[in-house]
Amino acid sequence: MEGLPSLSKDRLRLMLEDDVGAGDVTSMIVDDRLVEAEIICKESAVIAGLEEASTLFNLLNCRTESMVGDGSIVEPYTVIMRIHGSARSILAVERTALNLLMRMSGIATSTRRYIDIVKGLNPKVKIAATRKTAPGLMLLDKKAVALGGGYMHRLGLYDMVLIKDNHLALVGSVAKAVRTAREMYGNRYRIEVEVRSLNDALDAVENGADIIMLDNLDADHAGFIIDGLKARGLRDRVMLEVSGGIDEDNIRDYARLDVDIISIGRITHSAKAIDMSLEVRGYTV
Repeated sequence: MEGLPSLSKDRLRLMLEDDVGAGDVTSMIVDDRLVEAEIICKESAVIAGLEEASTLFNLLNCRTESMVGDGSIVEPYTVIMRIHGSARSILAVERTALNLLMRMSGIATSTRRYIDIVKGLNPKVKIAATRKTAPGLMLLDKKAVALGGGYMHRLGLYDMVLIKDNHLALVGSVAKAVRTAREMYGNRYRIEVEVRSLNDALDAVENGADIIMLDNLDADHAGFIIDGLKARGLRDRVMLEVSGGIDEDNIRDYARLDVDIISIGRITHSAKAIDMSLEVRGYTV
């Protein structure tokens, strides 16, 4: 998929070096001849991370063939990649490649599950990632969300203004915070602000916010604020995001509201890794 973030070969090489260190001492017991191996996904999943896994194997001169594409949905016990290379090289890369594939596919699968839950209730709503990602893996976590059909939202502190509770505590008010950001940046960045009341939401719209985040509010309270914006003809001047404590049990309540984005931290910080394994099929020569 075009436009997705990616890690450089150097960053991926560092990940591999973290595991290999001074060398894979165990694999010295095997004859370092050419072998073939397969990576098998053992459960139904949305696959993500094949590009990164292939690069990792390529770094040690292994040849790979992806049997499916990133973003594909597979059934249990699907072969998703074949690898050809020296035995010691494949064994050296095995765990790093699997760790990335398992984590990224878990995030993509979790994202798709939430999308499937809400699509019949609110076809326009986007399921978004938050910044609750693993340090060092942020780009891959966000990429996995996109491969699952979700919305990456902002990648970091540098690509949009997001005014949260601690900013408001220091600045003093929603109105002043939004106004100050707009004066500083003009239209260079989108401005989003966290609100917890209708008055704060009104201040955000009237001072030029692009997005309002209804954070850590139950669905009834969020709905009250949205209805208040509608009654004053202000709803269509902003995007509306709900976030905080949203899971599979309550997401339907939020999806039924007139919101544009539902952001869910657990799709990155708590996604279950997908079960995969690498199986060596034997020497080729």
